[in-house]
Amino acid sequence: MAGEPQADCLFCKIVSGEVPATVVRETDTTVAFRDINPQAPTHVLVIPKVHYPDAVSLAAAEPRIAADVLVETGAVAAHEKIDGTGYRVVFNTGSGAGQTVFHTHAHVLGGRGLNWPPG
Repeated sequence: MAGEPQADCLFCKIVSGEVPATVVRETDTTVAFRDINPQAPTHVLVIPKVHYPDAVSLAAAEPRIAADVLVETGAVAAHEKIDGTGYRVVFNTGSGAGQTVFHTHAHVLGGRGLNWPPG
């Protein structure tokens, strides 16, 4: 069921503490942790504690939590001291866009120049 933890979801297991992660920040509704395959000097994932497969489904079902995820990306950037130099927030949606874990997550990337267009 949407919003409920999924037994086979890596990020749900991180939320529950079943799988360890290097947590940077945590709120009542979100967890932010370091990506295990960083693509920039700062690469932190911000996820909602509730399970939705992508940002669009989260925003449609629980817009307040979707907003919490986005607000937390800014807090992570400030915490990581990249808010003054610029950073990128990315939501991949679908396997064709590079999404490999189907639990909503925002990538916060910074600490180096980020060219456009990406990849």
